[in-house]
Amino acid sequence: MPDQLNIGQKSNVPIVSFIHQDGYTFLESLSEKDKPWDKHRKNADIISNYYKQGGMDSHAERVSLCSQLLEFKLVPDNKTGQQRLKLASAKFCRVRHCPICQWRRSLRWKAKAYENLPKVVTDYPDGRWIFLTLTMKNCELTDLRETLHHLNQSFRRLTQLKAFPGIGWIKSVEITRGRDGQSAHPHLHCLILLKDSYYKEDYLSKTDWIALWKQCLRVDYSPILDVKAVQAESSPVGLIAEILKYQCKESDLVADCDWFLEYVKQVHGTRAVGVGGVLRDYFRELEEEPEDLIGHDEESTEETEGPSLYFRWNRKIKKYVMVTATAIGIVCKIPEKGYDDTT
Repeated sequence: MPDQLNIGQKSNVPIVSFIHQDGYTFLESLSEKDKPWDKHRKNADIISNYYKQGGMDSHAERVSLCSQLLEFKLVPDNKTGQQRLKLASAKFCRVRHCPICQWRRSLRWKAKAYENLPKVVTDYPDGRWIFLTLTMKNCELTDLRETLHHLNQSFRRLTQLKAFPGIGWIKSVEITRGRDGQSAHPHLHCLILLKDSYYKEDYLSKTDWIALWKQCLRVDYSPILDVKAVQAESSPVGLIAEILKYQCKESDLVADCDWFLEYVKQVHGTRAVGVGGVLRDYFRELEEEPEDLIGHDEESTEETEGPSLYFRWNRKIKKYVMVTATAIGIVCKIPEKGYDDTT
């Protein structure tokens, strides 16, 4: 382990400078961008407990052991020349609703989208984009599976309309917990590549979109939706993060055990992300479980050669703390299973 670091603005600062008064060196103290690890791992402990309460002991154990030990490499930042931490190894449980794996999966999807989006822009230089959010009334949590099926079928009907102006789209399902704490609010986020003629001949106002969505939902009320145009000189890259963030935010997952367990049951076997039209040729992988949850924490990548720093999850203080290579001890063993959609 190096005795001095050059991370971000902390140039050549001895590691002892980062030691907490209790004798710990925290991951969050050494790397600002890695602060989310503590939050997600803390929530993973809550989810593990929920699984246990629901009698799903195997899932509880796997989530409990997920990412207990992290290995980071000190690598040079290509932009600043300073050293930074880059994740080199970790064992993930790959349980669908594990907060750690949900976060890493989202980062992987975003990285793949960032990689392929320039190809779309090159192939469709005159293409314009809109960001469309489609909603419907809340449903009882026990009706969520049926409601999701109806929501996705309604979107399919929308894309088949002659008036639909898109030639390709990325669609994600987001589910939020109702304000009453019992219901669910499913909705769609859609990034749509438009026909060249959209702003010349086929333009749809917000009122038009509402009418079309009402028709496809087959409801007797006017649903709420939001439509935002991406300016011609702007890139849709910034909207990728919104599309591929999560299916259900962590604060909703950890808020109530009974709600979580029923939610897990309802979304089993459903797909969070869908790609259609011409964009399938570019983003097909977004519909698949990423194999690598380590190497795509950012848009850029560097070789992971260099000294290693190890951090173990300390459940008592709810933080990742640095440990020496000789003090690591028994390495946590995660069952070598793929993406588990039984959760």
